Amino acid sequence: MTVHFVGAGPGAADLITLRAASLLAAADVVLYPGTYLDAEVLSHCPDARQVDTQKLHLDQITSVMVDAAAGGKEVVRLTSGDPSLYSALAEQTARLDAAGVAWDVCPGVPAYAAAAAAVGRELTVPLVTQSVVLTRTQARSTAMPSTESLAAFAATRATLCLHLAITKTRELALELVEEYGADCPVAVVHRATQPDELVLVGTLADIADQVEAAELKQAAVILVGRALARDGAESWLYQADRPRS
Repeated sequence: MTVHFVGAGPGAADLITLRAASLLAAADVVLYPGTYLDAEVLSHCPDARQVDTQKLHLDQITSVMVDAAAGGKEVVRLTSGDPSLYSALAEQTARLDAAGVAWDVCPGVPAYAAAAAAVGRELTVPLVTQSVVLTRTQARSTAMPSTESLAAFAATRATLCLHLAITKTRELALELVEEYGADCPVAVVHRATQPDELVLVGTLADIADQVEAAELKQAAVILVGRALARDGAESWLYQADRPRS
């Protein structure tokens, strides 16, 4: 049998893919990240055994998947957002390979995209920035590689999408001011697309005050960059005077 790693999207039950819904409907066992997921997503698999992984370590999670697959069960391992980002996909699939268990991946709507949608902004505006940096800061988490400092990314002045960083908002804002300026637009989106979604909009000068006043501790994406202001040129692709063959 196969373990399907499925991107659950940012949380809303109607923002999973048709493929994800089909896999959930056919699953016998579903493992899900209770910290980030709106429980309504599990309405797609009412008859499956549902396992909340928020208090399990990696070997316990792997054991559930391997045992279920060995018993002929179809398994879905839900990840928040998309499995390509901060999902522990690498270490889980390595363990499944070692156990001889087949697996595949179904993509999902990433959290940063849902956050951008919540504030109605494009992250790449012509002549402002054409690049997006997806990164995080270190709090109660794995150490960041020495080559991936926030200052190094800030030097590009690309749009920053910061995950797992909400508890360090004040510290990172101070670090980014030098490159982006105190008036640089910032958006914080907590539980994007979920019933308790909260959107905070401000600048590097005031966003930390807003985050602390709202007492946000997890499940938020921070967007930083001049693209959020919508100032800049229009795309050459759509210009009336661009030659079209």
